[in-house]
Amino acid sequence: MKIAVIGTGYVGLVTGTCLAETGNDVICVDINEQKVQKMQNGEVPIYEPGLDLLFHRNIKQGRLTFTTVLADAIKDAQIIFMALPTPPGGDGAADLSYILGAAKDISKLITEYKIIVNKSTVPVGTADKVKAVFTENTTVEVDVVSNPEFLREGVAVDDFMKPDRVVLGTKSEKAKKLMTELYGPYVRQGNPILFMDERSSELTKYAANSFLATKITFMNEIANLCELVGADVDAVRKGIGSDERIGKRFLFPGVGYGGSCFPKDVQALVRSSDDYAYDFQILKSVMEVNERQKTILVDKVLKYYKNDIKGKHFALWGLAFKPETDDIREAPALYIIDALLANGATVTVFDPEAMGNVKNTIGDKVNYAKNQYEALENADALLIATEWSVFRNPDFDKIDVALKNKVVFDGRNLYDLQKMIDLGYYYNSIGRKLID
Repeated sequence: MKIAVIGTGYVGLVTGTCLAETGNDVICVDINEQKVQKMQNGEVPIYEPGLDLLFHRNIKQGRLTFTTVLADAIKDAQIIFMALPTPPGGDGAADLSYILGAAKDISKLITEYKIIVNKSTVPVGTADKVKAVFTENTTVEVDVVSNPEFLREGVAVDDFMKPDRVVLGTKSEKAKKLMTELYGPYVRQGNPILFMDERSSELTKYAANSFLATKITFMNEIANLCELVGADVDAVRKGIGSDERIGKRFLFPGVGYGGSCFPKDVQALVRSSDDYAYDFQILKSVMEVNERQKTILVDKVLKYYKNDIKGKHFALWGLAFKPETDDIREAPALYIIDALLANGATVTVFDPEAMGNVKNTIGDKVNYAKNQYEALENADALLIATEWSVFRNPDFDKIDVALKNKVVFDGRNLYDLQKMIDLGYYYNSIGRKLID
């Protein structure tokens, strides 16, 4: 099939590349000329494991191309994916200006039947709004399909190539047939393509992310309670995770969720609920708790130093909101940095992939180390905010030499408690026994 993908952000680029991998001819369009030039030259603009292999292979074989000219991208495309940003506005509602603006531009260019696919995360009723734009601006037949993405950063290629399910919101039999053909290669193992109405499809995405955010936040609350009552959150996690009704995933406590999806999706669902005069109390609590959880490590630091860290120097391992990505959107590490600096401390950071993005965001407010051990030099303590694999089994002899004091505040519970006792560390983690 001939496919156009509007937008080459995280979702758009993964979508376009993976669609090309199954033999489709894909043109990705973006208004950023510099970015398009780099992609045309074979440069992958984001870090996502496995993406570079597919990206380069499909460019080489001529199935994946890039342009800044919308008309060129959609001219021969049977299916047009819109993978555009929907950032939260001042009131928390998703900003649909990019989606509706692109729909208007497309509507003035098409001359034959097209399927317009909303791949962006959008509020309930967006498909109706997009359809209205086409009705207003063209007489050409168009089907608008809601197709939310369920891509986890760090494993997005696998998620697209082998999805748990494909959700498609449309009432059109013509669209159903073509979308089934398009997604058929990805569900050969029997995972379902779920057709439903557009509004249910749109809500499914928000409901999924909000549920996972709630699960994470519940476990963080349990962890905080564990510290007060003397329980071990690892034992509790295993005890409840073995119940198949609950499951083992998303039960690891930490310093809160971040990223491009959970924060804005929870906020947008609450805002949409408010529009219908529904008070979504549980999600409002999730947002409140998560906001506190992002700086819980700093609370622990301040308690340890008796609320005076002016002049102290800290090492911070991990900047991305999760491992295997360079995404720092709503990353807890940024909140930790702000709080440490506000209390008069200095910070040296290290992350395998995200330091460039952090430097572009906050500049030289912190020091940037070449590796994890360099970050420790002359630091009073180590803080861990992201569970990168490289941090899981470090050389503690090197840590002993570099750190001024054997003090670790671990926001991801990476290390065994008994090992830290044997090594003589003050070790403060999340929801577990305090070692001092």
